Amino acid sequence: MKYSEKISNQLNELLVKNYDAEKGYLNAIENVDSDKLKMFFKRRATERSEFAKELRTEILRYGELPEDSGSFKGTLHRNWMTLKSLFSSNNEEAILEEAIRGEEASLEEYNEILKDRTLPPTIDSLLTKQKNAIQAAINTEKVHEELVS
Repeated sequence: MKYSEKISNQLNELLVKNYDAEKGYLNAIENVDSDKLKMFFKRRATERSEFAKELRTEILRYGELPEDSGSFKGTLHRNWMTLKSLFSSNNEEAILEEAIRGEEASLEEYNEILKDRTLPPTIDSLLTKQKNAIQAAINTEKVHEELVS
């Protein structure tokens, strides 16, 4: 496997995660009543859309084709969030818990790829920036979770 193909494959994994996260946040907006949470989820969805654009650009720069949709696993997670919110007495708290769980999974994937010390500096920098934003979102979500519980 060529080096450019290896990097593109890794970036495509993150791209799919970002598609899934964006769709998950848009789904969460539909399942909460709080205007503050709706705005928070909207900002996260927009952020993940921007991450996806950045990753697509890098994949194309390496001459490979970017993925164009999310994963089956992401669809299952969104469906689980919806189902859980239907049966939960505090659906906003349940949705936040699931959002945090999804973000922590994304963070693990970013950390795993960033362990590769052969990444070009531009990609390492981009992924570190995105990873830090996800960590900040997790921290903010945990604060919101405390407020709604």
